[in-house]
Amino acid sequence: MVLLRKIITPLLSVRISSVLYSTKSLPKENKVKVGQYEINYVKVGNGKHNVLCAPGALGTIWTEFSHQIQGFDQDKFSLVVWDPPGYGKSYPPEKTFPLDFLEKDADLAYELMKALQIPKFSLMGFSDGGITSLFLAAKYPDAINKLVVWGANSFILPSELETYKSIKDVNKWSKRMSEPMIEIYGKERFAKYWAGWVDAMEAIYQANKGNLCADRLKNIKCPTFILYGEKDPMVDRVHVSHLHTHIEGSRIHLYPEGKHTIHLKYAEDFNKRVQEFLLQP
Repeated sequence: MVLLRKIITPLLSVRISSVLYSTKSLPKENKVKVGQYEINYVKVGNGKHNVLCAPGALGTIWTEFSHQIQGFDQDKFSLVVWDPPGYGKSYPPEKTFPLDFLEKDADLAYELMKALQIPKFSLMGFSDGGITSLFLAAKYPDAINKLVVWGANSFILPSELETYKSIKDVNKWSKRMSEPMIEIYGKERFAKYWAGWVDAMEAIYQANKGNLCADRLKNIKCPTFILYGEKDPMVDRVHVSHLHTHIEGSRIHLYPEGKHTIHLKYAEDFNKRVQEFLLQP
């Protein structure tokens, strides 16, 4: 249970407690048809610099990006934050986890921005959203202005797979750790989704020797900012150097005491650094 708490607490409970808005002041959510999904999203700000924000596994608009929705300069930026297909209110249909589910999410994100008539945009991707952002930048270079990723990896280490498998059974999670996800998904769907995600990681590891998108990094040509919490229990620090080495011209910022959710824990500093990067010519 100690190990479980060490892994899950920075992954979920900090995220869920991060919502800053009162219910009355929440920006309006909208839906748009993309493929078989009615994608739920929020658009805030009136700035010229458009940014798509991509949540992590089982993440939603409000569990992941409340600090950025509130904290970014809305005169300079326009943020589009989505519930990825099957997550949050982009449901039904249910989320499925084939080997290429992250790349499919990237394709749907690209189609979402086309549907919103935003042909050029930057990316802010956290965890799984960071992986989909790597796919996006590699596959659609003409559409991407700049790329920001954190808590992201382009391959799976054996030790990381074992970590995922150790937290697969949500019935072993404490009530405090599981309740926020149950509130969003319900008990059965939360358990199904999380087990499906872990199974997908294992299947990708077995089928692709752990490769998520490592072979695509060479195709990323846009300016890229990689941030990382050095005490992240989910993503090994080797991924930072790998991304930096294989994405030409990328830069790094490390948070020595940071864990997985540095955009929430260090929101003010994170927002400042990312905005400065995005606004640079």
